[in-house]
Amino acid sequence: MLITELKPKEEVIARTKGKVLLIQCEGCREVFFPAEQVNKFKQELKNSTTITDDITWDYLCNHEYTKIRIENSKQKIMLADSIIIFSCGVGLQVVSNLISKPVFPGCNTLYVNGFQGLTPNQCDCAQCGDCFLNYTASICPITTCSKSLLNGPCGGAKNGKCEVDKEMDCGWEKIYKKLESLGRADILKGVVKLRDYTKVI
Repeated sequence: MLITELKPKEEVIARTKGKVLLIQCEGCREVFFPAEQVNKFKQELKNSTTITDDITWDYLCNHEYTKIRIENSKQKIMLADSIIIFSCGVGLQVVSNLISKPVFPGCNTLYVNGFQGLTPNQCDCAQCGDCFLNYTASICPITTCSKSLLNGPCGGAKNGKCEVDKEMDCGWEKIYKKLESLGRADILKGVVKLRDYTKVI
């Protein structure tokens, strides 16, 4: 089972720019979702930020469904400069891989023992309870870096490959290239975030 919790509000909006599109996941019975808190926060956002739309889809983690929904919502997505996703880390990463826009998490994902289905195992989400995807172009540095570094590359990568596993792409190189392609490399300036290990089981 997964549990999602609303991220600190300042952290959610700190890196968004311009017009914001909100996407919320609804559907997975194996995930606890703080709907009441999220709805209250979304209302606060609407009073203080330019929100282009507020969309609710179910099962963001389902790549094929989400791809079709994104295709059908192209105009709404094009109007936004930033997108905030209220879902578990799996849904967020699926959306981010399908959209060429800066995507930011509205929730943290925590791991709880029990049945999760198959999808989380197929996605790079460690369910660490302190989501870093708002700093790293929705690419998880904990799962895509063999050393789980949070403050940038180690310096050992060669030709884009990890020094620990020569078959593995350097996670931080992927992060930087994606941020650069989105015109948002500025997000990395001065970012050193300490991991809260009390949330890791």
